[in-house]
Amino acid sequence: MSQHSELELCVAQLEQRLGALGVALRAHHADAVESEAAALQRALAAAVEKLRQGTRGARLPAALRQRLALASAQVVTQREALARASASLDRAIDVLLPSAAPRGAYSAAGLSERPALGGMLQA
Repeated sequence: MSQHSELELCVAQLEQRLGALGVALRAHHADAVESEAAALQRALAAAVEKLRQGTRGARLPAALRQRLALASAQVVTQREALARASASLDRAIDVLLPSAAPRGAYSAAGLSERPALGGMLQA
């Protein structure tokens, strides 16, 4: 198999893994997201290694560079979607499980809710 064919195969595997990860993200299936993300990392490591071996001083064909650029854009898009979903989940958890630390200066009964500080006061 030629170097060019091997690079094409690596890029195709990256595209396939990105697609599978996108499907898992849209389905909100945590186990699938985790396994697809791991598979994507392995495919990316293999592609990087093939690119190192196959391009020693040579330029990638324009079509292959374009496919890699599209794959990179897909990764950015999926990362942003995951960050938004994570922030949304964090906000929902904050609403459902408020912080145990008091936020106000006084409770409804007029007692101080501030945390007690260690140390001593002398007059």
